[in-house]
Amino acid sequence: MLLENKNAIIYGAGGSIGGTVATTFARLGATVFLAGRTRASLDAVAADIAAAGGRAEVAVLDALDEKAVEEHARQVADAGGIDVSFNLVTRGDVQGMPLTQMPVDDFVSPITTGITANFITARTAARHMSERGSGVVLTLNSGSAKGSPMMGGTGPADAALDALVRNLAQECGPAGVRVVGIWTAGLPETLSPEKLSQFGPPMDDAAFQALLTRLDEMRLLRRSPTLAQIADTAAFLASDGAAAITGTFVNATGGIFTD
Repeated sequence: MLLENKNAIIYGAGGSIGGTVATTFARLGATVFLAGRTRASLDAVAADIAAAGGRAEVAVLDALDEKAVEEHARQVADAGGIDVSFNLVTRGDVQGMPLTQMPVDDFVSPITTGITANFITARTAARHMSERGSGVVLTLNSGSAKGSPMMGGTGPADAALDALVRNLAQECGPAGVRVVGIWTAGLPETLSPEKLSQFGPPMDDAAFQALLTRLDEMRLLRRSPTLAQIADTAAFLASDGAAAITGTFVNATGGIFTD
């Protein structure tokens, strides 16, 4: 199988994207280590994986807690090594408001939270991987660094993560460690009128469907990617079949952004 005998730590594994990625990785042969702050959601993902014959272990931790991340990574490394580390932790982005009206904390929060969590998890994994001479660090953002009006701190947060991926790849490449990012944005399966109303006026079903249609029309492929497609993309990047890919971002948005 594509990820057979690989150990993968997935941070934010209780979320919609994290859970789908974890389930896909396990189906493809990986042992997945599910990390996150909410045990109930992690246990639910682990139960689904076990029911399908996969292997999963749960760790309740905060990706912003440096000591907790390092201790958990050490345990995984001692249990057979870390082959893949994937950070899918939410940043708390606040959107739908002009920058001229946005409070400082709302603008800065996703930048500091996102880059701190990704730096801690990526650095920790890269240290262990460098000692073994192999491994893949994965991350994900919306690709908004090239221009994202009305999206608050999302663009700057993405820009910081873009730079981290490229710099870490250059530093750790000689040790056999790959660092790769995925750009994706506006996944319909992760959206709902209730979620979107947190960032703007209430949205009824007609307005929501119009938004989804608009998302499709914005993409070069004229269709939005699915959660399963994003998970499959991540699985390929984590596999030996992508051994020549590092220091870049794969555009899985359906073509909204270009590198």
